[in-house]
Amino acid sequence: MDIARPKKKNTKKYVMYSVGALAVLAVTIFLSRLKPAAPTVDGSTLWTDTVRRGDMVLDVRGPGNLVPEHIRQVTAAATGRIDRLVVQPGERVEPSTVLIEMSNPDVEIAALSAQQAWAQARSQLIDLRSTLAGAQLSQEAAIATLETQYLTAQNAARATDSLAVRHLAAANDVAQNRRAVAELAARMQIERQRLAIMRQQSDSQLAAQSSQVALLKTMAEAQENKRTGLLLKAGDSGVLQEDQTLELGQWVTEGQLVAKVVQPGKLKAVLRIPETQAKDVSVGQKASIDTHNGLIPGHVSRKDPTSQNGTVTVDVALDGALPAGAVPDLSVDGTITIEKLTNVLYTGRPGYGAGTGMVGLFRVTDGGAAAARVQVELGRSSVNLVEIKRGLAVGDTVVLSDMSQWDAVDRVRCSPKCRVGQ
Repeated sequence: MDIARPKKKNTKKYVMYSVGALAVLAVTIFLSRLKPAAPTVDGSTLWTDTVRRGDMVLDVRGPGNLVPEHIRQVTAAATGRIDRLVVQPGERVEPSTVLIEMSNPDVEIAALSAQQAWAQARSQLIDLRSTLAGAQLSQEAAIATLETQYLTAQNAARATDSLAVRHLAAANDVAQNRRAVAELAARMQIERQRLAIMRQQSDSQLAAQSSQVALLKTMAEAQENKRTGLLLKAGDSGVLQEDQTLELGQWVTEGQLVAKVVQPGKLKAVLRIPETQAKDVSVGQKASIDTHNGLIPGHVSRKDPTSQNGTVTVDVALDGALPAGAVPDLSVDGTITIEKLTNVLYTGRPGYGAGTGMVGLFRVTDGGAAAARVQVELGRSSVNLVEIKRGLAVGDTVVLSDMSQWDAVDRVRCSPKCRVGQ
């Protein structure tokens, strides 16, 4: 008869299973808590700089052009057809130099008509002055005749009055002579008033005619200026710089700009400074103009009060001699010195913006093998430098290249190593 044997408990096996499961769970939790591996960047392509302490020069930079300080714009005084181009661009001219000869028959006729009208008005003024003078002389002659008659009447009245005292003259004769004296006195007064009125009217008529003559003279001079303006002159000494291409037979309208006269030896630099940097620019600050063939010292002479297309126009007067090849409209680069900061912490300006405030920069660690993000407070910035308020120390090496693609990580590995101490 078979006897059933009791089954042995495999406790050791279960213990091993439990330990393995716990080990797997622990490894999984540990791995889940591990940070992802730092990405690798090409250290040879990163631009780095070292934090330094010392004097820092604040400056701003902008492109621009050389522009003549004095420009004379030559515009057409009248509409006309170009008959001759006397002077070519690049030639030196004087104020009386004729640049362009034009013609317009209508302008010629208008000038002659205006001259004729002015001459007729002058002739009429002369005739009017003679007529009024003759009328006044006739009136004065009439008054003189009346004065003689008045004196004669007075003598006759005195004679009859003396005879009447001795009863030798009739009373009727005495009264008649007295009435004659009174009548002549009244007539003289009237004629003198008439002479005064004639003189007033003469003055008014002469003034009106003189105004007409002056008006016609002004019109004639204007038409004459148009006629003489068909010969366009430079009006100033310098070098002719044509503003546009002109051809023989071309019609030019009145007021059209046809040429410019500049003085090439007197140039200034007109820079376009970014509006974010132009706030600290002021008149009198020193500047340096790079013509790509030499540097010219200068100073800020004018700053435009408004901004256009994100830039502010700044004029720089040149204090040094112009290098060879410096001509109007030459492209230049200008640097304006704003201020000098003493004993400050600074480094190179990051290539992805250097506004004031807190910003994340990568500081090189492990001898150039890695770079870790640190929060740095930036101060005032220059063209190539930026002030460090806090977050870095002297000797630290920071990455100035654009690291925006690594915004999601705080540490990167450099392979090959980043340059340290640059």
